[in-house]
Amino acid sequence: RGLVTGRFCECDDSECLDEDTGEVCGGHGQCYCGNCYCAAGWHGDKCEFQCDISPWESRRRCTSPDGKICSNRGTCVCGECSCYDVDPSGDWGDIHGNTCECDERNCHATYDRYTDDFCSGHGQCNCGRCDCKEGWTGKKCEHPVTCSMSSESSLKKCRGKSNLPCFGRGQCQCGQCTCHPPGDSRVHGKNCECDDRQCEDINGEVCGGHGYCSCGRCICEEDWFGKLCRFSRSCDMSDAQSKELCETADGVVCSGKGDHLFKLLKSFLESSFNSQLFFSHLTGNGLCNCGSCECWDGWTGNACEIWVGAEY
Repeated sequence: RGLVTGRFCECDDSECLDEDTGEVCGGHGQCYCGNCYCAAGWHGDKCEFQCDISPWESRRRCTSPDGKICSNRGTCVCGECSCYDVDPSGDWGDIHGNTCECDERNCHATYDRYTDDFCSGHGQCNCGRCDCKEGWTGKKCEHPVTCSMSSESSLKKCRGKSNLPCFGRGQCQCGQCTCHPPGDSRVHGKNCECDDRQCEDINGEVCGGHGYCSCGRCICEEDWFGKLCRFSRSCDMSDAQSKELCETADGVVCSGKGDHLFKLLKSFLESSFNSQLFFSHLTGNGLCNCGSCECWDGWTGNACEIWVGAEY
């Protein structure tokens, strides 16, 4: 069988071949989507190493104090835990320890994996727990002891309508939110509830140049619509020309797999404008407007023909 498989040809099983012998996983495992799953007693990217201890002893060495294998944060390989490295720099993992029992992410003051703001800058992170400096308290040293309200009251005030303090976009201190990143005015609001970065496209243009951003939502100019104000209510091409640009090779508009969204959107929008050019092409995995497909979540491509979301 071919070495490249998968619904979208995403699996390259040649990654499992031993460079010297050409055997799949060294003859000691099974290949699945370019990854080797080794038989008991063997390990390595291509099952090239043999373990000299029993599976029982390997499991015992990898068991964390809470009884889990590598604290459910790593993989046990011949009695040693290989912890999942979640630090984007690749230099030092946030998860460490002999059995991956330490998770430094618990010390982050904001819910951002890219920040180095451990213990709110007021303490030291030791195996996932903050040791606060004098004058500070709280799980993440976010609460000054001079604050008149309790730590719980402070966090409740910072949550607002969110489940996270400051909507996960800022730091809570004595009931007040300081939005992150510092100096970026795009994240704002009493509880950092507004994130105007959501109004930008990949090039940083706000609302397609045809509107303005209000608390993370685009308010489009007259004659423009869409999440990022990308679509004009008027079009300078014919219906046939527009449809042709939105079609896949088999002649289906925006890779149609049903038109259940058509009626819902049509009933909502037809009171605002009457564009047969728009409505006649609202099908399948996206909508066709003036020769361009706006794809539903999970679909991409010129005609919304590529699925990039979860399996369905």
